[in-house]
Amino acid sequence: MEFAFYIAGLISILATLRVITHTNPVHALLYLIVSLIGLSVVFFSLGAYFAGALEIIVYAGAIMVLFVFVVMMLNLGKSVVEQERKWLQPRFWIGPAILSLVLLIVLVYAISSVTHGEISGEIIGAKEVGISLFGPYILAVELASVLLLSGLIVAYHIGRDQSHDDLVENEKVGEPK
Repeated sequence: MEFAFYIAGLISILATLRVITHTNPVHALLYLIVSLIGLSVVFFSLGAYFAGALEIIVYAGAIMVLFVFVVMMLNLGKSVVEQERKWLQPRFWIGPAILSLVLLIVLVYAISSVTHGEISGEIIGAKEVGISLFGPYILAVELASVLLLSGLIVAYHIGRDQSHDDLVENEKVGEPK
């Protein structure tokens, strides 16, 4: 299982790097799905089978389909590709890269400082996860759903056809009252 953990982790990291550097948004989303599936394999190799299954069903399934629909709804063209190529110049990503490096150092330090006695290897079933999510963490679950809904509404308003709205507005202005 240790071999699967490291290989899946490496694949997830490489796919995530490809998500960041790819200029085509649909291809970047496909690499993000590969990254999320790699993370689910990491969960499976650690013994968190339910978390791995949720990773595939919720993230790689439902949320990524939502992202694909939003990208298709926005109808990104050639101008966006040129803008993304400009953003890939080092002056734009050096700051986030430094912050990510600091986070990586903190993560490696935190993982290396954990002793074997601090982590218990007990299996948690779906019932216990459901009781936790819809018990003391119900507010966090509902806030996450409201956040996803508001993101969908914002994406719709950003991606709607402005020329159609302008025509409707001009027709209303020209009508006699």
